Amino acid sequence: MDEELLLAPSSFRNPMSTTMRIYRRDLGKLQRDMKSTDLGLGFGARGESKYGAYTAENEHSTQLQSQRALILQGTESLSRATQSIERSHRIAAETDQIGTDIIEELGEQREQLDRTRDRLVHTGENLSRSRRILRSMSRRLMTNKLLLSVIIIMELAILGAVVYLKFFRK
Repeated sequence: MDEELLLAPSSFRNPMSTTMRIYRRDLGKLQRDMKSTDLGLGFGARGESKYGAYTAENEHSTQLQSQRALILQGTESLSRATQSIERSHRIAAETDQIGTDIIEELGEQREQLDRTRDRLVHTGENLSRSRRILRSMSRRLMTNKLLLSVIIIMELAILGAVVYLKFFRK
């Protein structure tokens, strides 16, 4: 369980180590109680029974039962702590997997943003080129209109001169 405690995330490590110390203290207390408890049959100094033979046996069995109950309680506490540590490990592994997935997804999104930015730069360049082309087309259009106007005026002048020469000049 010490190895599991070392592998636990730091946010869970302090509460878990406190719980482990409490369980170890309780286990040590139970072991001392087991060693210090008189496992004799309750006979006095002269070998005589204090309360009779059946009372001594009942007392001995009651002590054993209470010690067993304490040991079972300690074992149960340790198993709960082990299960809690295992749950913490599972949660930490799931959190780690989720973090890895998020990092991968963020990397993909970054690549998409980089591609979008590149497309935007190319689009800006294309727009600038299009503006230049449209300006030059507009200039050519104005030049063509001006030339067409000059040609129309010259044709009208020639037509006017021809009419004058044919009808008014005899």
